[in-house]
Order: sequence, then C-alpha cells, then structure tokens
Amino acid sequence: MKATAIEQALSALFENWSGKSPELVLPLAPSGSARIYYRLQAEGKSAIGTYNPNRAENEAFIAFSRHFHELGLPVPAIYEEDLGRQVYLQEDLGATTLYSYLLQRGEGPFPPHLLKIYKRVVEELARLQIQGGKNLDYSRCYPCPVFDKQSMLWDFNGFKYHFLRLAGAQFDEQRLEQEAHRLADFLLEAGTAHFMFRDFQSRNIMVRNGAPFFIDYQGGRQGALQYDLASLLYQAKADIPEDTRLELLSHYLDTAGQLLPIDRERFLRHYYGFVLMRSIQVLGTYGLRGLYERKEHFLKSIPFALRNVQQLLNGGQIAIELPELSQAIQQITDSGAFEPFDTTVGSNSLLTVRINSFSYKKGLPVDPSGNGGGFTFDCRFLHNPGRYEPYKKLTGRDEPVINFLKHHSTMEGFLNDAFRMVDEAVENYIERSFTSLMVNFGCTGGQHRSVYAADALAQHLADKYGVDIELHHIEQERKKWIND
Repeated sequence: MKATAIEQALSALFENWSGKSPELVLPLAPSGSARIYYRLQAEGKSAIGTYNPNRAENEAFIAFSRHFHELGLPVPAIYEEDLGRQVYLQEDLGATTLYSYLLQRGEGPFPPHLLKIYKRVVEELARLQIQGGKNLDYSRCYPCPVFDKQSMLWDFNGFKYHFLRLAGAQFDEQRLEQEAHRLADFLLEAGTAHFMFRDFQSRNIMVRNGAPFFIDYQGGRQGALQYDLASLLYQAKADIPEDTRLELLSHYLDTAGQLLPIDRERFLRHYYGFVLMRSIQVLGTYGLRGLYERKEHFLKSIPFALRNVQQLLNGGQIAIELPELSQAIQQITDSGAFEPFDTTVGSNSLLTVRINSFSYKKGLPVDPSGNGGGFTFDCRFLHNPGRYEPYKKLTGRDEPVINFLKHHSTMEGFLNDAFRMVDEAVENYIERSFTSLMVNFGCTGGQHRSVYAADALAQHLADKYGVDIELHHIEQERKKWIND
C-alpha cells in the first residue's frame, strides 16, 4: 500500500476513535520489520497508527494486547482496527524507549536510575509471562504456538548459514547439527508452560513517567521463562555488566517466585543455555542483515553478541558440551574480523574528511585542499520529501523528514553502499598518511536528502574512525537554514 493510502486509512481510524480529523500524521522511525508507524494527533488526542501487510501478525498482536490490557499488564490499549486495510490504532506511549536510556549511559558503571528501571522491567516481565500467559489463546500465535525443538533448529540454522558460513568459519556440518539437537533437547527440559515474548529487548520497552510498557510482542508464543530474561540481560549492545545481570536475575526470580513455585537451581541449570540460544539467534540475524545485506547498524552489533557467545562457551556455564560450536566461534574470534577499528589511530592520523551537502542547481562544491575533489554522490534519484507540502519548510535534520526518508525512500540502502566505498578510502588514506578526503552529497535543492546523507556519513565516520570531520551544508548555510 502506498504511503498516501496508509495515511488515509489511519486518518479514518483516528476520526472514528476521536471524533476529530488528525491535525498531525507523522511517520515514525522504522522498525526492523515491514511495519510502518505513525503518530496521529488532534486537539489533545494522540495515537500510534500501524500499517502491517502481515494479517496474521496483526491478529496476534491485537488479540494479545486486549488480553494483557484487561489484566492490567503494561501494554498499549487497542483503539481501532481495520484489518481489511492492514491498519490499526493503539495507545501512544510516548517516544522514550529503554534503549534511549542505554545510549545516554556512556562508559563506566551501571547508573542507579537505570538499574531501578531494569528492576521494574523484570518485575513486569514476570507478570506478563506468568499471569498474562494464563488463559491466553495461543491459537493466535504466529508463525507457531510453541517455542519447540523445530523453532530452536530454525534459529540454529539461521546462525549456521547466515553467520558462521558468511563469516568464513570452518566446521564439521554433521557434528554441529548433532550439537544443535543436543542443545534443543536440553532446553526443552525447562518446559514451555508460559508466555514467551520472543524479542524482549530494550527497543521494545517504552518508558513513560518512569514506568515500563511493552510493545511488539506479535511473535509471542508458549515457551520457557528463561528465554525472555536472557534476551533482555544479554542484549548485545546493552553491554550490561555481569554483576548487574546477576542482581537483575535474582530480582526476577524473587518476583516470579511470588507468582508460582520456582526451583532456582533448576531454573539456573537451563538459564545460560537459553542465553546461548538467544545469542545464537541474534548472531544469525546480524549475519543476515549485516554480512549479507550489508546494513551498518547490524555489523556494529556483531562484536558484542560474539563476545557474549564466547564467554558463555569458555566460562563453563553451559551444562552440556558443545565442542564443534566452541571451535567455530573461537576461529572467528581469533581472526579478528569483527574487531572494531581503533579510533585512536584515526584520531591521531593526519586525515581530515570534508563532507558537504549541496544543490545541483548551484553547482558542485570546490575542494579547498587543491586535490581536485573526491566522492560525489547524487541523491536526486531518491524519493524527495520536498515534493510534499508538510516537508517543504523542513530540512534533512527534522524528524518528519528523517522518518520519511527511512520509510518511503531507498536512502538506507544508498547510504550503506556509500559508507562501504568511503570506509575503504578512509582506511587506505589513514594508512598512507594522506591529509584530505572530500565527500559531497547533492540533491535538487540541497535541503532534504543531501543534508540527511551528509549528516549520516559524518556521524558514521566519527564513530567508526575518530577522524577529523569538516561538515558543511552549503545551500542551507547560505540561506541561514531558513526555508521560505
């Protein structure tokens, strides 16, 4: 469905619910799926509109939400639905995720306010799994009602072919397959009696007035309690310290123990096996999205997930032997292929990267270094938000434009390709002690697409290499960022 049709369908739902036409229909940042989200507002009323072409997922999410909401569990209310047009309207829980708190954390110990939030999260997780799982209609689950052996083997195969193979690991196929079955059989001993969120991580946890709320559980099914807790505490980029993990694990068990009898020793015997299974599943996803589709965000996450797996296998926490898996992971670790670039090398280098956005109507930027220029990327083929009235006075730095480009253009794939080319040049220039590289992004007016692309590259190079960056938005600076 085209963006205009989606917005019309969601606007109709909003008017049915609120009695008012929306004054704002704002596309939100994309998720890792085909779902598209909007914020709709009018006269003090606000809702989140969702478009999802997968009807089975929509039916699961709506049924689960209504069940959980009736029990007073922290999930969004469902306001309106039109599954024939693949849209529904849900409660607006704000814009703050638990992940945003993690981004603010920086280096150093886990701050007390973040520990407090996480403790509330694991308390509500136990309630959702145990109380929410009772009398739930698991026939609504998609794609399957139970996290069974077949589901585990699917995850293991994704890891094997999307990560190990693409990373160049050598392994004995038969032995590794036997270990996959051994691990699955061991984990099934923990039972599958409760609701399993399936993707319980900080991006799927909203924080409003200090309280956590859960979203995106349409993939939920019956499973073991341990899986979701493992997903949360061992989320790759969250990088939670081990002592904090242990404190949160104990707090979770205290809460769950008030809701049903918990044999802690038995729980812990399988817990780290589920940490391993979740970490394997995550690496499979990172391999597909990062190594195969070359999406930079997923490539950056691989070292964290890889470290989790290696520490588990080497630390004696897994109750069964998995020698073939261990040697395959050790190979990849020893290769150093996923070690991040040493930013101190970049920051101490002679290289300055000059990045410009510009308007093709005004001509190409001049290279002040005297080297005759560098990369020039043409953004004019990308879907232009400047063609639409709500975006005409905005720039590529404004949230509505950013979300438009992420949802309704091929900007992400374009930037992934541009990053790969520029990265190779930057690494070569650092090694050869070159002093200058220029990169230009041009579009029709130098206002939307080129501004966003230039900002994205500047952030990427600063984070990855630590090199000096000179960033200029030629047309916007000429206009003093005023767009009449």
